[in-house]
Amino acid sequence: MITKNKILKNGIFLILISILILNTSCYKEEIVIEEETITPGTGLDDWTSETHSGVAIPDYNIVYPQDKVNRIDLLISSKNWNKMLQDLIDNIGEFGSGGGTLPPPMFKGFENEFAAPGDPPDGGGADFTPVFSAASVFFNGIEWYNVGVRFKGNSSLRSTWQMGCMKLAFRFDFDEFEGDYPEIKNQRFYGFQKIAFSNNYDDQSFLHEKVAADIFRDAGLKAPQTAYYQIFVDYGDEPIYFGLYTATEIVEDAMLESQFGSNAGNCYKPENEAATFAYGTFNSTDFDLKTNEDFADYSDVEALYDILHSGLRTSNTEQWKTKLETILDVDNFLKWLATNTVIQNWDTYGVMSHNYYLYTNPYTNKIVWIPWDNNEALYGGKREPLSFSMNEVGNNWPLIRYLINIPEYETLYENYLEDVINDAFEPSKVKDTYSYYHNLIYDYVIGSEAEQIGYTFLKSSSDFTNSINEQENHVDERYDAVINYLSK
Repeated sequence: MITKNKILKNGIFLILISILILNTSCYKEEIVIEEETITPGTGLDDWTSETHSGVAIPDYNIVYPQDKVNRIDLLISSKNWNKMLQDLIDNIGEFGSGGGTLPPPMFKGFENEFAAPGDPPDGGGADFTPVFSAASVFFNGIEWYNVGVRFKGNSSLRSTWQMGCMKLAFRFDFDEFEGDYPEIKNQRFYGFQKIAFSNNYDDQSFLHEKVAADIFRDAGLKAPQTAYYQIFVDYGDEPIYFGLYTATEIVEDAMLESQFGSNAGNCYKPENEAATFAYGTFNSTDFDLKTNEDFADYSDVEALYDILHSGLRTSNTEQWKTKLETILDVDNFLKWLATNTVIQNWDTYGVMSHNYYLYTNPYTNKIVWIPWDNNEALYGGKREPLSFSMNEVGNNWPLIRYLINIPEYETLYENYLEDVINDAFEPSKVKDTYSYYHNLIYDYVIGSEAEQIGYTFLKSSSDFTNSINEQENHVDERYDAVINYLSK
């Protein structure tokens, strides 16, 4: 519990009574709110070099522990909280408007009826980036000041909101507001600037986002670290448990230095049509540059595009391969393709044009593939995932089609299929992992500190308890499927 003494100590004080009237059917009456703000220029009593400063070495043991569930508290003024909610209303629609089987929460300013029965929508409308608001973040009794907090997600955010569930995914940026509050310049959270908190949407096991990243790294690929967090939000009277989340390391933050040894290369988060690399689609706008933004040099990804579609591919295949391998880490890509196909993940390249990063490794000058946003991994999914043969993949996904067309690359890919089921996705190994995390998070999902109605995607506790069997069956099925495919 965050006490009033703690609040006053850190420069948060009560000001005028504010009457907030929002013109939406979610608000039934004038809401009188005791407003709280954070005063700039006050002392940062909890600030230390190890916990807050920009020179702090990223502490993975604290921020991404593998043997415990962390708790993080968000203290945000009602004004800022309602600004974030109004942003969703303006861009998505009214809370609970899309139906769904989950009852909405009763939180300050909202007095809704139960959502109508029906399946949650797939979403729709243009994607948007939710607004940041300043808030205090508390962890292990320590405060971080004026942290940038926003909701995150695309279709999952839209569906969660429209189905009437307040378990919304978050993104924290600890120095987002350093321009407004210079005293927090380069503020970090134990060495990390940003953290994404996924809400485990459409995942009754709470394992997909967490374990998929572990499997990718275990297979020898670069992938973010993940960990479990309880998130509590206080936007008025007391902290509310928003549920169990999976914290995911932001690629362009500490990960590049940690896993590549340098963050000097170009890091991209591709999205939309150009992210397919299909002929005629290249444009720099769809390659969101996360590092070296001031230089805006896209020559590396443009060179990859040019080589992919060069006439050498059909006129002189060996020369084409040589040129391709100077710009793309082909081995890395084929290993990712094999791993992703074994575990199944429809929501990425080959089916969808998003959910991956590219990083030009400054030590090799080759582009490396980095998987991202794996909440739709480790099960069959809503759309047909890639087959092992890739026969259904056309030239509109040239990074797959053109490489698999080459016998040498196809053989390497198939070798990786076998490697994956014998190591990173070996059934007994993965089942042990599933069991370990299932037991670790049990209390925070359905046990003594269970998720609450309106802040959970579970319809009953059996959804969670039965999910472990479903995940284990999936491992066995995928193992058998690879064996059958390779034996043909």
